[in-house]
Amino acid sequence: MTPFSERAVHALDDKNLRVALDRATTQLKARRAEAFSSLDDAESIRDRARNAKLDLLGDLGNNLLKFEKRLKENGVHVHWAAAGEDANAKVIEIARRNQVKKVVKSKSMVTEEIHLNASLIGAGIDVVETDLGEYIVQLSEDKPSHIIVPIIHKTRADVGKIMHERLDVPFTDDPEQLARIARTKLRQDFLEADMGITGANFGLVETGAICIVTNEGNARMVTSLPRIHVVVMGIEKLLQSLADLDSFLKLLARSATGQKLTVYTTLVQGPRRGGEIGPEEVHVILLDSGRSSLLSGDLAESLACIRCGACLNVCPIYKNIGGHAYGDTYAGPIGSIITPGLRGLENWSELPAASSLCGACQEVCPVRIDIPRMLLRLRQTTTERLTTPISLRLGMMGFGAVAAMPGFYRLATGLGRRLLRLLGGNGWLKYRLLPVKNWTKVRDFKTPAKQSFQQMWQAKEKAGGF
Repeated sequence: MTPFSERAVHALDDKNLRVALDRATTQLKARRAEAFSSLDDAESIRDRARNAKLDLLGDLGNNLLKFEKRLKENGVHVHWAAAGEDANAKVIEIARRNQVKKVVKSKSMVTEEIHLNASLIGAGIDVVETDLGEYIVQLSEDKPSHIIVPIIHKTRADVGKIMHERLDVPFTDDPEQLARIARTKLRQDFLEADMGITGANFGLVETGAICIVTNEGNARMVTSLPRIHVVVMGIEKLLQSLADLDSFLKLLARSATGQKLTVYTTLVQGPRRGGEIGPEEVHVILLDSGRSSLLSGDLAESLACIRCGACLNVCPIYKNIGGHAYGDTYAGPIGSIITPGLRGLENWSELPAASSLCGACQEVCPVRIDIPRMLLRLRQTTTERLTTPISLRLGMMGFGAVAAMPGFYRLATGLGRRLLRLLGGNGWLKYRLLPVKNWTKVRDFKTPAKQSFQQMWQAKEKAGGF
């Protein structure tokens, strides 16, 4: 895989990406702030939601067994998947047993995580994404770049061009026209599909219900028109009760899109009964895929994430490079924890370093996840377990040795300051000097002041300035 630094540089060179990201994240951030201003006692609700989620995760095993029991009482088939491959195999098995030829899907990050679409297509099953953003991603053979807004990296003109080229329709960049074209194309897919696949925003232990929130209504079609409904959900997605759900629904929409509530909140509680409409069979696949390992370690708090995407919208790193540079399903600050946590740190050790540790992510997180703490923990683990470049190791050893001798440290920094001032005659360094070459190749480096802060402080003190 291309190193993160190269992916980031490529993203920074994409001017259209920068425009699209700036426009969308600024708007989402402003909407969130406005939406929370209308929520009475918002901070107490955040505290209650955090405590409820962490309490549930503290006894996740027993809560999962209770949830399974309620699901079965509701007539739902329950399956356990240790890894993504197991979940994909189970979906294909269900599809083949029911002679499924076409599948319609609503937006689901967990199915992106396990690459379900590719597995279904490989098994000869047609798959259609029905969320508008995911539909565009599928048409363009792209990948989502945001938890909530899959095509945040594209402008309206980009979307119009994709539809024009892939669907052979006249070009337009009008959002209403684009949505109308998509609805027309998808309507027949809904009617032809034998299976609907969704994720789950929440699973309620108390009732065995699956909660799905959307703004487009496509999930209602996916869960009611096909004969078979399959839910793929991570084992961490549980809430204890409807009372807890009330708090989370107030927080999720406000954090994600700046709405008081999403347009559609769907509770699925089993297959159809009597004269009801709906699927003949409902299957729930409970996916682990590394989550148990996360739960047992220092990153357990990350499982409280409700996938609102608010941390992405305020992150100075994400806002400049977008989601694709992170290299996997989950981007931004939370993705820099979840991806190494689920996939292993060996191939993803660069992600925790992709943070300024400004703390904005924790500030906007609806359940106050301490993202900076976990990023620092991953950085520490990286230095402890993985081989760091010899240049970095020698550099840090040298710095440690010099810093341990105050007199020598002052001498070395004084000489370094004079040298840098000579090289930067006009106050800026434009040379690609070895220690700072990665900085100076993209921006100028300010030369140090004539005196160090300590020297200025001592001079001020001697002059009686204090």
